[in-house]
Amino acid sequence: MKLTVLIIGCGDIGVTLGQELLDEGHRVIGVRRQAKALESTGIEPLALDLNSLDGAGANALPQADYVIYTVSADRFEESAYQSAYPDGLKRVLSVLEQHDTPPRRIFFVSSTSVYGQQEGEVVNEESPTESTSFSGNLMCEAEQALLNHPLPGTVVRFSGIYGPGRDRLIHQVAEGRIAAVTPVIYSNRIHRDDCTGILGHLIRCQESGTPLADLYLGSDCEPVTMHNVMAWLAKQLKVESTDTMQSPLRRRASKRCDNRRILETGYTFRYPTYKEGYAQVLKEGGFLELQKA
Repeated sequence: MKLTVLIIGCGDIGVTLGQELLDEGHRVIGVRRQAKALESTGIEPLALDLNSLDGAGANALPQADYVIYTVSADRFEESAYQSAYPDGLKRVLSVLEQHDTPPRRIFFVSSTSVYGQQEGEVVNEESPTESTSFSGNLMCEAEQALLNHPLPGTVVRFSGIYGPGRDRLIHQVAEGRIAAVTPVIYSNRIHRDDCTGILGHLIRCQESGTPLADLYLGSDCEPVTMHNVMAWLAKQLKVESTDTMQSPLRRRASKRCDNRRILETGYTFRYPTYKEGYAQVLKEGGFLELQKA
């Protein structure tokens, strides 16, 4: 059956997901402030600033079978996070609830920044969210806005997203930098294509009648220390590490994400660990060719 999927905040993940859904024969509408960025993607553009939705009627957003809310804050400031996450999502929900035919499910792309664990604890969907950062707290507020709403919703908490164009860590390693061995800081990662893979998979699950949970943790199958990730990258790039990086205090969260719930839905990771994922990024980004030169 051809579905209509509305992707709000149609950036990198939204465009990649949208093109996968188009390949499956569905209709995809992408919402962003500058809709020109969606030209030549095949995604129907809708230029919209979510701040304009205050008091808006049902026609402010098109009807859709599924809605993906994957907005990004435009800067790391509390006001920007407040606007992008709890406020923006609440405005969208207030419009969607006015539709004659409401969406079958709304997916909110959240973050594992909601966890505040610092001692390498294993966390899953049942673990307490005790973030000490405004970003984590505002993400939690947005999650609850969806989960407390009458419309059916599911939150997907992604860990550190990397992939094509998300290669800051590779550049740091190429410059000879590496994370310290101690204190032990665990890094949880997910390739962008697994973010889109999980979202598409959950839509197919619902369409097949499989009950969905309110919350899924989206992270790959191997939590690993930041030092080990960077050491592995250095080996691939054949560079010597000359500068030890200390993690900034605000990034001292350290936990290990347990992805069993998403695996139990039948999802198979395209890149099960950072090694497969970064191998793809290194190859596609030309980093290995650059190193040979």
